[in-house]
Amino acid sequence: MKYPITLIACVFTLNLFAQAPVKITTASNAPSKPKLVVGIVVDQMRYDYIYRYWDKFGSDGFKRLVNEGFFCRNTNFNYVPTYTGPGHTSIYTGTTPAVHGIIANDWFDKKTGKYLYCAEDDAVKGVGTSEVEGMRSPVNNLTTTITDELRISSNMKSKVIGIALKDRAAIMPAGHIANAAYWYDGSTGSFITSTYYMKELPSWVQDFNKKELAKKYLSQPWNTLLPIEQYTESLPDDNKYEYIAKGETKPVFPHNLPQLMAANGGFNMIRSTPFGNSLTKDFAIEVIKNENLGKSAATDFLAVSFSPPDYIGHTYGPSSVEQEDDYLRLDKDLAELLKFLDKQIGKKDVLVFLTADHAAPEVPSYLMDLKVPAGYVNEEKILKDLKNYLLITYGDTLVLSYINQQMYLNHKVIVDKKLELQQVQEKASQFLQNMAGVSEVLTASALNNTSFNEGSRYLMQKGYNANRSGDILVNYLPAWMDFSKTGTSHGSPYSYDTHVPLIFYGWNIKQGSSAEQVYITDIAATLAMMLNIQFPNGCTGKPISFLVK
Repeated sequence: MKYPITLIACVFTLNLFAQAPVKITTASNAPSKPKLVVGIVVDQMRYDYIYRYWDKFGSDGFKRLVNEGFFCRNTNFNYVPTYTGPGHTSIYTGTTPAVHGIIANDWFDKKTGKYLYCAEDDAVKGVGTSEVEGMRSPVNNLTTTITDELRISSNMKSKVIGIALKDRAAIMPAGHIANAAYWYDGSTGSFITSTYYMKELPSWVQDFNKKELAKKYLSQPWNTLLPIEQYTESLPDDNKYEYIAKGETKPVFPHNLPQLMAANGGFNMIRSTPFGNSLTKDFAIEVIKNENLGKSAATDFLAVSFSPPDYIGHTYGPSSVEQEDDYLRLDKDLAELLKFLDKQIGKKDVLVFLTADHAAPEVPSYLMDLKVPAGYVNEEKILKDLKNYLLITYGDTLVLSYINQQMYLNHKVIVDKKLELQQVQEKASQFLQNMAGVSEVLTASALNNTSFNEGSRYLMQKGYNANRSGDILVNYLPAWMDFSKTGTSHGSPYSYDTHVPLIFYGWNIKQGSSAEQVYITDIAATLAMMLNIQFPNGCTGKPISFLVK
């Protein structure tokens, strides 16, 4: 048999490769990695804040990140609800609640019939506190995080620590096998952890707590950083769209914190002031110093979340002088943190990214006064009316809970009555569709059997977890919410809640920006490519191409 010359050539070439010596890549030839990754999440940061306050920012905080880093200007969440727990989890797992299971901050547990907090863990105890807030861990997250994968890839040599005032904002980013996660105990003004991580607080944390910095920050009134007449990006300080704290007659500066503390949560009040950002920054610096982050051969990871903007947004709204002052002060805190990183490790050896766990809409009552379509949903009335309708229709209310705009039906009663679950879901869905403020309603049956590719239904499906979500998911009209007439909330599939900033800065990051759409779930995949490690095991995001060419 005659063989083609091309085939003979191929066989000859393969034989040569088989006999050629194999080149082994040594450590010296391995791709370099950053010594430290610092992930910064700003709680309730709208994308437009970067530009809104740009002229008042200093040169070393947000401006430095934008001017020297890469700004992904069209970054969005790709699911609902947009809350703190799911937001932080999605950033670090690279997937949505449909996969990682953190469907909200709290949800109705269908197995126990009780409400479950996303970081709740009755198997652990608080360390540094006797309060129930210490009984926290990442046990309810169903997937690994990028921080978990970093620890695994380094054979546990990489240090991973998460910190925030909110427990869920420290715990979910740190992952399942973190060295530590620390959060704030408002009963004492101290940072605490749980037995999931350790038996007692390190001595340096105890020393930090002994400084009583929260008490010191709250010993001064909160006045504006700049003369108040310069806050031209905000509504007048005295307006009807802001919550009035107990002990105040108007929601205006200065806020006399020492006098207001007792009636407004004691040390917890720092959460609703910019000084909570400063306290977080102070603790972050102490973590880096005392844990020697960035000083070993393995890449370390510090996950930092700044929680006060969320509390301030809920209290005063996005157009308040309070929120503007909060961001001007946060800008200074970021500048101090970046300068510390320069001195401690060096810019070229630190990879920083900054994003948000969700954004926020304008206060609906303000929009209504401007004659912009908006409104308020009365969820108590929705629940009451649905129960009455089902009682008339089926002889039983059939509803166990309505939380996170999700209705949970009583499956046991439905079975006992020999009713068809899908039919009950559809009947209830049709009734809810006619309620004031409702945009659309999806049943669990539809979500389980139909694939949605765009729009709010797609986002609702990405936030739906078959084992944890309700039987009926409700979406409200744009700028409608169940909330007070003062301050704002979040959780919708609309751009005012989903569009957030994303900036990469430092190690191997070239300056630039892009308006190409990326998703929050792409962050973990991008980090995995940069660090040459595995994607989190539930990751559905994709590496951002212009950052990892």
